Amino acid sequence: MRRTFVGVLLLALVVAGVATWRYDLVDRYLRDGEPAANADPVAIAPPAGLELPAVQPPAAVAEAARSAPLSPAKLRRALAPYLADEDLGPHVLAAVAPLAPGPTTLTRGAGDAVPASTTKLVTATAALLALGPEHVFTTRVVSEAGAASGNSRRLVLVGGGDPFLASAPPAADEEPPYPPRADVVDLARRTARALKAQGARRVRLAYDASLFTGPADNPAWERDYVPDGVVSPISALWVDGGRDPSGFGRVADPALRAATAFADALRAAGIRVDGEPVPAAAKADAEPLAAVTSAPLGEIVEHLLQVSDNEATEVLLRHVGLSVVADASFVGGRRGVTRLLAAEGVDLAGTILYDGSGLSRRNRMTPATLIDVLRLATTRPDLGPVLTGLPVAGFTGSLADRFAAGAPEGRGRVRAKTGTLTGVASLAGIVTDAGGRPMLFVLMADRVARLDGTDAEVALDGAAAALAACRCGR
Repeated sequence: MRRTFVGVLLLALVVAGVATWRYDLVDRYLRDGEPAANADPVAIAPPAGLELPAVQPPAAVAEAARSAPLSPAKLRRALAPYLADEDLGPHVLAAVAPLAPGPTTLTRGAGDAVPASTTKLVTATAALLALGPEHVFTTRVVSEAGAASGNSRRLVLVGGGDPFLASAPPAADEEPPYPPRADVVDLARRTARALKAQGARRVRLAYDASLFTGPADNPAWERDYVPDGVVSPISALWVDGGRDPSGFGRVADPALRAATAFADALRAAGIRVDGEPVPAAAKADAEPLAAVTSAPLGEIVEHLLQVSDNEATEVLLRHVGLSVVADASFVGGRRGVTRLLAAEGVDLAGTILYDGSGLSRRNRMTPATLIDVLRLATTRPDLGPVLTGLPVAGFTGSLADRFAAGAPEGRGRVRAKTGTLTGVASLAGIVTDAGGRPMLFVLMADRVARLDGTDAEVALDGAAAALAACRCGR
């Protein structure tokens, strides 16, 4: 009975203490107003004769993981059984390196390989180098002087290359997307307010997608990619990434679809729109009426790497070309990417780019290029979104459903960009080993048998998980 009483008393004291802390009762009842200006502790002289030894900082119990050298032998032993898996085919490349500058600790295989979507790491890095993580893309509406017809004036919807411009805001019962999207409904409402303030309620609509140049369908892609809806035609003006509003396939003319959605939203906002939207370049002296801006580039990069968004990456490639070589085509984009990365010291030997997303089977890249790009991202805060955008094994993005049975050690400890085409499997990212040591790694296989794609991914997952499970330091 006595023990029971003591136990209850102790429990009551604990609960009271937690409640006092949780609800700030001490401050509420014991504090009278703000602290006095002289509320700091009063300095007290030490007692006479008291002598204390000087404080000595404790010795480090372990070498910092970033500077601890990796063991090539341990890395080879960890990777060997997985890289020898016949499901990977006859051409397998691998590289493992420390985060610190210096030589790659382990390489396996020679030459280059088809990188597939690991190409997005290169494009995203170049976009951040060219524009910065705070850059935004603006979609504008302008009114053209002297373009009135009858009682209507001509507006031009000007595409600014916003990869995530939406046809409408999310529904009330939908979770807002990340990153937030600008949308043409909001743009139409802003435009309608500006028009009504000027006494105008009737317009004709044109649209301008001339920011990007060259073909919308990359000649280096398979000929059925665009017709079959694998990827949208690339445009500086679109909504919903060029996807069909039915939810199936892609639209043939993304700019026209965006203009039509904007016209419908204008009508809903009380503006009469005569006729159908027509393509036209905005005049230099056109009057600005309204605009919406995208999320910052850093957030866009995070998302496109997480989900491997082909369309968004190709839009960023065009922006790189425009910014670096004043050529917003596929050719200009790849020239801009290679120029920027070469200036940063990235090893581009063996690298050939035809697009930004990695859809082209003509792309070639070495593990050294990807190692250099990842390492560059660890050294520059402005490239941080490249790292934070890497999917986490077993949890997020394109790795959410991987690293399950057979590779649990990698779950949560491997962050990597996937690369997948028929016959191609790759992973490139950062892994933390069992000793807390971060490593850069690249795994590439581009001669996988047609029916072995999933098994090849399992083998690569096993290899990355083996790095997470080992103590790879010397």
